[in-house]
Amino acid sequence: MLKERIFSAIVMIILAMVAIFWLPPLLFTLILSSLIVLGMWEWSQFAGIKSSIGRIIVALIVASLLLLVIMATTHSIQSTRFLTDETTPWLFIGCIWWIIALALVTTYPKSASYWTKSVSAKFIFGVVTLLPFLISVLALRFYQYPFNSLQGTYLLLYVFLLVWGADSGAYFIGRAIGKRKLAVNVSPNKSLEGAIGGVLVAILIAVIFLQVSPEHIFGRKIGILPFMLLSTLTVSASILGDLTESMFKRQAGIKDSSNLISGHGGILDRIDSLTAAVPVFTTGFFFFL
Repeated sequence: MLKERIFSAIVMIILAMVAIFWLPPLLFTLILSSLIVLGMWEWSQFAGIKSSIGRIIVALIVASLLLLVIMATTHSIQSTRFLTDETTPWLFIGCIWWIIALALVTTYPKSASYWTKSVSAKFIFGVVTLLPFLISVLALRFYQYPFNSLQGTYLLLYVFLLVWGADSGAYFIGRAIGKRKLAVNVSPNKSLEGAIGGVLVAILIAVIFLQVSPEHIFGRKIGILPFMLLSTLTVSASILGDLTESMFKRQAGIKDSSNLISGHGGILDRIDSLTAAVPVFTTGFFFFL
């Protein structure tokens, strides 16, 4: 089982790197949008939609929304400004959602009484989790695209490495010295020591990134302290994203969001941390740094 998980992880990392660095804009957007549709199909389980027809309808609704995003992408890639009056609000909606999610996770299972019987509420939770994630990934990937097609790529890669590094650090440090539970009612295996260890690993990654990155990578002058603070907040958000999906899975009585990925569960199981981390980083980078 461990070998299968390692092999699947290596394959996914390679595919992610190929997609980020070499896919043309429209194909990148289409593939990412397809993953989001699959993710929403998985999320329909959390919403209590058990029938295949119901889950397909949910996926089609989300696919319709994503068509609008794809249309916006094709018109804005060459303008240096992917974030428009139509797409920008979704970043802030996403950040507001994660503040709400923090309250839901910290008060679970009591908080479940407010949403567990509402299919529409859980559907909306899925939309505000996945759509801001999609838009924020595209906003980073196509940052300054006409002038330097790889500038946004390095920023997106940085966020991915930050989250993956923190997740690995939290896992190994938690196993080694973890004693105090981080969120016992949501994910009993996660420890406070592991979370702190993950944040420390992320800070190390941020320091290395600042040292090895070319000066023009940000496209403007950015202070070291604000960047470190944003990176720390991003990793904290990634932990929340993981816990939030765990909360919904626990409430739905399922272990994995699906079995689409051998040894790793579903799409949501692989991107849960990123769904919170990328919107937080993108919002901070574009509007507060």
